[in-house]
Amino acid sequence: MYSMIALALLQSTALSSEPVPLAEDPAAETRPESPSSAGTGAVDDGAIVVTARRRTETVQDVPLAISVVGGEHIDNTGSFNVGRLQQLTPTLQFYSSNPRNTAVNIRGIGVPFGLTNDGIEQGVGIYVDDVYYARVASATFDFLDVDRIEVLRGPQGTLYGKNTTAGAINITTRQPTFDFEGRAEVSIGNLGFKQAKAAVSGPLSTTLAARLALSSTSRRGTIYNVATGNWVNEQDNLGIRGQLLWRPNSDVNVTLQGDFSTQDPECCTQIYVGTGATQRALNRQYAALAVAQGYVVPSTNAFDRVTDVDADLNAGNKIGGVNLRVKWDVGPGTLTSITAWRFWDWKPANDRDFTGLPITTQSQNPSQQDQWTQEFRYAQSGRNIDFVVGSFLFKQKVRTQGTQVQGPAASRWLINPSSPLSANPAVLDGLTAENDIRLDNTSFALFGQLSWKFNEVLTIQPGVRVNYDKKSGLYDSVVTGTASDGTRQLVLFSGPYSTDPWIVAQRAVLSPQRFEPKFSDWNFSYDVTVSAKLARDVLAYATYARTFKSGGINLNGVPNDAAGNPLLQAGAVDPESVRHFEAGLKAQFWNRKATLNVAAFRTDISDYQALVTNGQLGVLRGYLANADKVRTQGFEWDFSVRPSKRFNLYVNGSRTDATYRKFVDAPCPPELSGGGTSTPVAPPGTPGNSPANCDISGQRLPGVSKWSFSYGAEVNAPVTLFGKDGSVYLGFDGNSRTRFSSNPSPSAYTWIDGYSLSNFRLGFRTDSGLDIYGWVRNAFNTDYYEQLAVASGNTGLIVGQPGDPRTWGGTVRIQF
Repeated sequence: MYSMIALALLQSTALSSEPVPLAEDPAAETRPESPSSAGTGAVDDGAIVVTARRRTETVQDVPLAISVVGGEHIDNTGSFNVGRLQQLTPTLQFYSSNPRNTAVNIRGIGVPFGLTNDGIEQGVGIYVDDVYYARVASATFDFLDVDRIEVLRGPQGTLYGKNTTAGAINITTRQPTFDFEGRAEVSIGNLGFKQAKAAVSGPLSTTLAARLALSSTSRRGTIYNVATGNWVNEQDNLGIRGQLLWRPNSDVNVTLQGDFSTQDPECCTQIYVGTGATQRALNRQYAALAVAQGYVVPSTNAFDRVTDVDADLNAGNKIGGVNLRVKWDVGPGTLTSITAWRFWDWKPANDRDFTGLPITTQSQNPSQQDQWTQEFRYAQSGRNIDFVVGSFLFKQKVRTQGTQVQGPAASRWLINPSSPLSANPAVLDGLTAENDIRLDNTSFALFGQLSWKFNEVLTIQPGVRVNYDKKSGLYDSVVTGTASDGTRQLVLFSGPYSTDPWIVAQRAVLSPQRFEPKFSDWNFSYDVTVSAKLARDVLAYATYARTFKSGGINLNGVPNDAAGNPLLQAGAVDPESVRHFEAGLKAQFWNRKATLNVAAFRTDISDYQALVTNGQLGVLRGYLANADKVRTQGFEWDFSVRPSKRFNLYVNGSRTDATYRKFVDAPCPPELSGGGTSTPVAPPGTPGNSPANCDISGQRLPGVSKWSFSYGAEVNAPVTLFGKDGSVYLGFDGNSRTRFSSNPSPSAYTWIDGYSLSNFRLGFRTDSGLDIYGWVRNAFNTDYYEQLAVASGNTGLIVGQPGDPRTWGGTVRIQF
């Protein structure tokens, strides 16, 4: 139906369109930096310009929920990566135990909370200058020479290359200019914090301009490792981006861009938080196991920020690529082509037992990815009709080589103490799993969106998407150990050594497995938005979307049957089916000195792709499965007011109710895990039998708070300092959130209490581009956790990631 309507409207446009500003404005390449952020209180005179709908327009004219954060607001608040950005946008959630295991969600949905599985799509798309970043690890890098960031909430598949069901983060960098300009910034602070940024832009000829940007960040770790004498969980980022803009005439803009970023910190570990009783036998829970080995954790208070992990730690991370963007004014519209290649190299090392005992002496999954994307778009604006049509091709190759090695303390920790084998360190010492994990991913889509201005008030905006996805993978885990006769053997479920007692014990810790999952499918999705201009500065809109998230394959392993064969039916997960409803109101009043944008939403998902965490050793840490139904609903607002150039204030907030509506066979939380699966079932936290699975219907999705807020204000006064006219200013920004679950199945042990963070800055700036200020973040030194996690094995060990303590420093910035 929508294709017939679109065809009729396109025909009428071809007959009646008149010259109007282009949907994609080539002049935007050199437009001066737009005013800052809707809902951040940093708005200067003029409208905030965005390209969320692939055309240049003001944010108040866009009928969707969108937060815009300008480059200068990012710099002023120290929000130099997505982790910091979430403190300015309450509906954005960011969690990272290391760059690979990073999740970015919007309104509580996007990707499952926990260990990363390469075989599924990200529900929140990250785009930098129109290029899709498939690896969410890119979110841990510093923003580099950013003009603005648009956070779009809700499905975006009819406008963007890769289908995104939860939203998109659209990052626009500063572009090359034909006028010479530059900027530089240096910051220093406690914990050895050092950050430097620089960018320069200008003409190379009358038709060629260039821009070069650099960024470097380093900081001492926040956790002291008494085993090595080093501070760990440090920051060590370096990034560079170069761009060439060729403009042979006013109709053509060709931009060649290359970037490279690297991280090499001693990172990342989670540290002891506490223990919780499970249904494992008491002599197999953490307290008894630690006593048996004479082990004492260096501190039972996580905010002492000490650990004693004895395995290597590393988070070596490289990401980069090259892209070519061509924009061609072809008369009534603009044709855009974006061709891109990107790579990602990950070289980690972890201590997966989280203790100072040599239980797991090596745990690492180095990974390499290449991705290629090609997008074509044609956008046109007419008197009554605007439209965008496009195609998108995505190819991805991921290769991962995993290694896990058990040490001399593993036998006593992992084998049942009632077995004489537990007293023999040689049984598990040197037990090794070597994993070969592969993914080949191809996706192709046709998409389009049309805006029909029915009259001066009403606009109808349908959109469609046709998508094909194909994924093929390999998971091959080869396990070797020492047999009771002292020889090295493959650990198998059949063969001469399969009944050897040492091999049987080893198989219960690291299980061999090989399978080759596949998935392919076509999908069709659509959305319809109706908007009404109720007054000059008041826009109301309502959206209905029927969309999907592509199916996936499991690449972290699947459960085995009793004979040791992988359950192949768990190798693939079904697509998510998404129904989305949204209504909103955007308004400016008090002579446009105040802005209030509100939205209410509901998203229903069938076959939600959930992370299943199996606590048993010898099975796996986590795999994917489909939960029957999930729902997220709520409302959100962005409010900012600027009565004069001397004062501004903003308050943004959201209430999000994100729950499993039906998930009857979910994994059980640790307090209901670890025992046998016979009846009767023991009460939570009591040694005995555990249920095979748990019904968590109605319980909260992990990682999302019911209430979340960001707020801030700045006041300034004119002064003359250092012989320069300018203003002295005092700024504040803060954020608060209520408690949230930090386990896929909510557990009494992993709820993170709500907290508030407050940040201040005091400085002097001039109109000529000099800015000098001091800053303090987490000014009241609030103790809070970013994440809590349940260590494998059902021992009851709970580990966590404390958030940053109070940090302070100063920044000098110049622009010319």
